[in-house]
Amino acid sequence: MTRVVIIDDHSVVREGLKSALSRHGLTVAAEAASAAEARAQIAHVNPDVIIVDLNLPDGTGFEVITWVRGVSQEIGIVVLTLNDSDEYLLAAMNAGASAYILKTAPIEELIAAINFALISPMHFSAKGLSAAIKAKSQSFNLTAREFDVLAKLATGASTQDISSQLFLSTATVKTHLASIFRKLEVSNRTAAVYKARKHNLLVE
Repeated sequence: MTRVVIIDDHSVVREGLKSALSRHGLTVAAEAASAAEARAQIAHVNPDVIIVDLNLPDGTGFEVITWVRGVSQEIGIVVLTLNDSDEYLLAAMNAGASAYILKTAPIEELIAAINFALISPMHFSAKGLSAAIKAKSQSFNLTAREFDVLAKLATGASTQDISSQLFLSTATVKTHLASIFRKLEVSNRTAAVYKARKHNLLVE
């Protein structure tokens, strides 16, 4: 029996997924509406695969992906999102996701992604991956962790706030901020958030 954990802050999405997955013989062992709930449910259930949205009320799906990969290389991780950005796709791949699927895709594609993730959790599958890699030289190349920090930055969080919320040292947060400023070619937080919004880099 394949155990699935669904992580999405919209109950209607979770219910729809539960219904669709059950029709394909998959068991939803738990649900989560936030990154904090996700960590608790994953630790409790020890699923075979998780389906995670990138936009969560208390952080990003990248946080969940990074955390899962820190504790297991066996769990399949399928990102299910509305965001078709090459930046997010590549960040998800580099964070350790197994597959990247758009919410507009047919259910058959999601099932195929889940099956792929179960067989090869440490490999990555996504439509448009080759094109995204080819276009990488024109992207900002932000890491998943940098997207997490950027998302917190957009809320007005201080360095100490970001440190506490992402369980990082203040020195590490400052290192991420310096890298973000360099990659976005800006010199301060306000400019970074402005440019991130302009280029749709915020998980909002």
